[in-house]
Amino acid sequence: MIVATMSLADLRRDYTALGLTEADAGDDPLDLFRRWFAQALGVDPDDANAMTLATAGAAGRPSARIVLLKGCDERGLSFFTNYDSRKGYELAENPYAALTFFWPALDRQVRIEGRVERTSRAESEEYFHSRPRSSRIGAWASAQSRPIADREELERAVADLEARYANAEIPCPEHWGGFRLIPETWELWQGRPSRLHDRLHYTKDPAGGWRRERLSP
Repeated sequence: MIVATMSLADLRRDYTALGLTEADAGDDPLDLFRRWFAQALGVDPDDANAMTLATAGAAGRPSARIVLLKGCDERGLSFFTNYDSRKGYELAENPYAALTFFWPALDRQVRIEGRVERTSRAESEEYFHSRPRSSRIGAWASAQSRPIADREELERAVADLEARYANAEIPCPEHWGGFRLIPETWELWQGRPSRLHDRLHYTKDPAGGWRRERLSP
């Protein structure tokens, strides 16, 4: 048996990336995010769109999980899920959430907070039908977040659905679709040596545009 000899307190690394200046960042956080995202895709094309989604229901107890960014434009950032899942119920009770991207190869983190709304049914169906057939079957087979007896129960549900739709188009379930987070704040973080990181925080201005400020690391 191998026992780790390094304590958690000893786990650290220094950040050596170049900094983030206000001039480089610009006035629109979406523009900067798009540039950073393109660079993240260049170094990690498989996981660049992985983001932590934090939600809280009416009781105020937070929960978080990794979801995948599937759309990003002036309207907001979108992802898709089962509306009957825990996150779906929490967003129905409290339609505000936070997203976090972490791209360690670039020493970068992005945090976004805002109001969440459902995408249109047309958007949900368009994305659903772009997914692999197995993923469409999975959306029907999984009663997401609910207890099941065992793995075999899930696999039986998949087999039944594959037989049912063997020669038919798989429809988008009514309980499945997209959410869009409409940003109210952005924070773009660039790691720097000695933990003296660059943090630029943007807040939506009711009059239009964004207010930008630098935060202490």
